[in-house]
Amino acid sequence: MNLYQRLDNHLQRNADGFGPIRGTLSTPRIGMIWLAANFVVTTLLTGTLFIPGINFGSAIWLIVIGTLVGAVVLTLIGNIGTRTGLPTMAITRGAFGTRGSLLPVAANVIILMGWSWVQAMLAGVTVNYVVAQLTGFSNPILFAVLCQALVVCLAILGHEGIAKVEPWLAVVILAIMVYVFITAFTTFSPAEFGQIGVDESLGYTSFVVLDIVIATAISWTVLSADFNRLAKSSRAGIVGSGIGYTLSTVLAMSLGATAIGYVILSGGQPAEFDPTVIVAAFGTPLAIVIFMSVMATNTMVVYGMVTSIVNAQARWKLRFLPTALVVGAVSIAGSTWMALLNQFTDFLVMIGAFFVPVFAIMIVDYYIIKRRSYGRDILREGGGKYWYTSGVNWAAIGVWLVGAGASYALTYVWPSPVGATIPAFVLSFLLYLGLSIKSRARFAGERAGHLAEQPAAAEDAQSSSRGTAE
Repeated sequence: MNLYQRLDNHLQRNADGFGPIRGTLSTPRIGMIWLAANFVVTTLLTGTLFIPGINFGSAIWLIVIGTLVGAVVLTLIGNIGTRTGLPTMAITRGAFGTRGSLLPVAANVIILMGWSWVQAMLAGVTVNYVVAQLTGFSNPILFAVLCQALVVCLAILGHEGIAKVEPWLAVVILAIMVYVFITAFTTFSPAEFGQIGVDESLGYTSFVVLDIVIATAISWTVLSADFNRLAKSSRAGIVGSGIGYTLSTVLAMSLGATAIGYVILSGGQPAEFDPTVIVAAFGTPLAIVIFMSVMATNTMVVYGMVTSIVNAQARWKLRFLPTALVVGAVSIAGSTWMALLNQFTDFLVMIGAFFVPVFAIMIVDYYIIKRRSYGRDILREGGGKYWYTSGVNWAAIGVWLVGAGASYALTYVWPSPVGATIPAFVLSFLLYLGLSIKSRARFAGERAGHLAEQPAAAEDAQSSSRGTAE
């Protein structure tokens, strides 16, 4: 048996293929995974967008408040993964139907692929800057490809490998971030940061900043159940991911705001979404943070794409390793598209439009309509409680379209003074609740249980469904 076959078999035995996973990780381990995951260059650079658009002190408070609000959605979706053992996109079958779930799955893969490209490019630009300073050689596309190739190698290790690698990356990243904060606040006082002049022409208000911070949490929620299903209990998943995500986001965005404030106070000029500006100010240590953060985050992103595809439909019978190799190849090729960096804020808007309604629908469906329980029918190829109408829950699809349209309209057509994320979430939540509340009685008395507890029964359900008439 060659190396490929041994690795393929190992990944399948360790539940990196289709189906639920029984989690074993403690609160600290889950916390460290999320801590490493969101110490990411995109989150850091998002913080640089706020200064000098608004006051430095206000930016820090809005980062904290927006992160806490977003973390509520992230942990609620993640907890469904812990309780069922399924990744985020597999859970969408509960609300959208066995076939209807393919729509959010497709959107998820497209968006995660975009994330992987953006982060690989930013890592490539950063590494290229350092190498160019030392040697004079410059080729950002080459370094972006090399960074993403390393990410793919890490992702192929599966969830066990990620659980081992991520905590160590978190420790190193956190240590260097402490150094950067100390450098910034021993050079300039907090009062001096607070006195940085506000440039209102940039168009940032408190609500706009809050909306961007919450949208960042929504963008991470697509992976919440993928990793929280590895938690040994709901408490471990909720507390670990809540603390890990909140701490990493607040630190990363605050670091970005601090770093760009340092540049301004030092007499430099801020530049939107350009890591080389702050790397030039803090040197190689910050470049190491950016590089390692991409390794940590993009590994999770590539893994999330693969699990979404593998778990999309039982009848496809996809295996983890070959799927990871194909997805990885596409992610490496796309990391050469440097023009995408100029569209990052529009990219965040697209994520919000796609997934704010999805997560509102999922929370209503699982916690209210289905009474915190998804049965083994969710693993079936056809028929059962989640088949709805020919495999599609048209109420969920309709609400999703309305919510996504509202998010887009409130951003570009009739700009909302309170942003688009919260209104779109509330609208989708209430609309789906109103359309589905009458079906709640059908799920009274259904036992809540982890789907990995009786795998044989789930397999029997899949087998019996093959003859279901459509």
